[in-house]
Amino acid sequence: MTLRDLSWRNARRQARDYLVYFVTIVIATALMYAFNGLVFSREIAELSAKLSSLPLVIVLASVAVVLILGWLVAYITRFMLTRRSRELGTYLLIGLEHRQVARLFFLENLAVGAVALVLGVVLGNLMFQILRAIMLALFGVEYRLSFAFSLEAVGMTLLYVLLVYLLALGRSRRRIRRMQIHDFMELDRQNENVVIRTSRRRRRVFVLSLLLGAVGTVLLLAGGLLFGLVGAGCIIAFLYGFFLSFASGVPAFFEKHPGRKYRGQTLVIFRTLTAKLATMGVVMATISLLFTATLLSEGSGMVFSALFQNRMEKVSAFDLYIGTKDQAHLAAYQAYLNRAVPVTSARQYSIYQGENAQVTTYCLEKADYHQYYDEDTLLGLSDYNALRAMKGWPAVTLAPGTCLFHCRDYLAQALTDYHQPISVAGQRLTPAEVQTGELNQDLWDANGHGFVIVVPDRLAAARPVSHSVLAAMTEQPVTAEQFAALCTIRDGYEEAGKDYDTLYSRADQREEFAALSAMTVFPLYYLALVLAMTAATILTVQQLSETDRYRRQFELLRKLGMDGTEMGRALRRQFALYYAMPVLPAGIIGVAFVRNLGGAVEPGTLTGLYSPGMITAAALGLFFLLYGIYILMAYTSLKRTVLPEP
Repeated sequence: MTLRDLSWRNARRQARDYLVYFVTIVIATALMYAFNGLVFSREIAELSAKLSSLPLVIVLASVAVVLILGWLVAYITRFMLTRRSRELGTYLLIGLEHRQVARLFFLENLAVGAVALVLGVVLGNLMFQILRAIMLALFGVEYRLSFAFSLEAVGMTLLYVLLVYLLALGRSRRRIRRMQIHDFMELDRQNENVVIRTSRRRRRVFVLSLLLGAVGTVLLLAGGLLFGLVGAGCIIAFLYGFFLSFASGVPAFFEKHPGRKYRGQTLVIFRTLTAKLATMGVVMATISLLFTATLLSEGSGMVFSALFQNRMEKVSAFDLYIGTKDQAHLAAYQAYLNRAVPVTSARQYSIYQGENAQVTTYCLEKADYHQYYDEDTLLGLSDYNALRAMKGWPAVTLAPGTCLFHCRDYLAQALTDYHQPISVAGQRLTPAEVQTGELNQDLWDANGHGFVIVVPDRLAAARPVSHSVLAAMTEQPVTAEQFAALCTIRDGYEEAGKDYDTLYSRADQREEFAALSAMTVFPLYYLALVLAMTAATILTVQQLSETDRYRRQFELLRKLGMDGTEMGRALRRQFALYYAMPVLPAGIIGVAFVRNLGGAVEPGTLTGLYSPGMITAAALGLFFLLYGIYILMAYTSLKRTVLPEP
């Protein structure tokens, strides 16, 4: 058998024995190809000029992915080298030279990478079609299936895979060439270097790490940037301290509570777990950090997606919305619309200043509200009904001596409970009802911020004008060229030293939402998926590598009288603890971060399905869905091969 044949045989065996690792590399390669396909797709580039930065963003994300996968491949390669050290030492004993053994190990891993590349490109083309369909849907373009391999994307993916494997395998190759036969024979008996050497010190670190974890959790949940940074530092210190000292901390606990040591399967479960963590404390802490980064990346992507979506909805109530402090500006915009844009309905009107800020003050007290205007804002009834007609809503009427609120959903309950009379132009009006629905009630020059008070026309006209508005609905969406022409008019006023006008186009906002999602949310999900798969793969490979030891352990327990039901329960609890330990700290940090990030945006921005609580639940759900797949694969395999036959 030639060296090449032996390498290929070992590569097939490696792919079989480390199937989870091989599948992860294939999926990661497919993701790289799919995102590279977006970079080199002319169809995607022509969707919008706002996507000009997309290639750079994806390349930066791919560089991070290459580093993550490089660490994964390096770790698994080092792990396999340790597990197969006696086999490689035997090759030296039968006459192979060090350089031949190093080349053998290098070639078999490179062969696995080559097969993963081929399968990844095939799978990646399917993933690219999914990404392409999502991108086209975001921009409102019809999707048509068309499979075609991109040579540029294949070349870029090949470069990434080569970087991953060459950087990861180069170190192992140099290590093999320096090792002697006795080093190979003893390598699989070596444990992780002991960072904390004395048992007493490890117990102190264990207690201190628990205190840091509790303090860090409290600081994270308290909110605020400074508390968040200090809390994150405490959690990181907790992770490494806890996992490095766990093997001493648990026995110390049982020494003080001996009655709990022999309860149920506790002794078996914790003895196995401490033995495992004694050899991979640093790795377990690092995996927990990877899970933390996963939740931060995934949660941030969801928050940004909800933020972009909500902003687009808030300013897209009309096909075109122009707000200005100078009503004379509207003539130029109207002239352009008459000349170049088919308009189905339009309305020029004013938003007026109230006599005080009594409703604004009430909202500040009763709701999560941010003040933009010094006084409450007013809108005449006829203008309000004209806007409702443009939206296809029925007209409303006001009984004598009454007014109504039109507000965003998050203020509806608070304003429903408001019954104080409102003074307008010397007349006291009683709030009669509350209306909701998107009506461009956000930021400056809007139809009020969060709410507007609808009053009779004569009373509104008696108050000073806050700003003037031109709202229009068009036959066709406003094109990029038409919107650019309107922006030129706006910029001309700004260059003349006049007030900056507010200008929104529904089509432009949707295009901006699509572009921001593609350049922000997609890369964050990309990173989150690779991070989660990397950490879960290392955990699973470590667990499945102990199959023989687990089999001997449960065979001995069977001989000592433990029945199959108890052994199954013990195995499940071991699995639950092993896979839960790195996730719990990550979950605490991730939940606190996502909730704080969602709470930091403009009040009323993230509500309903977009609320921080819903986003946090969705992020955790997606994470545990992927994580659960790895756990299920590992548990099914281990249960089938470890538990003795009844």
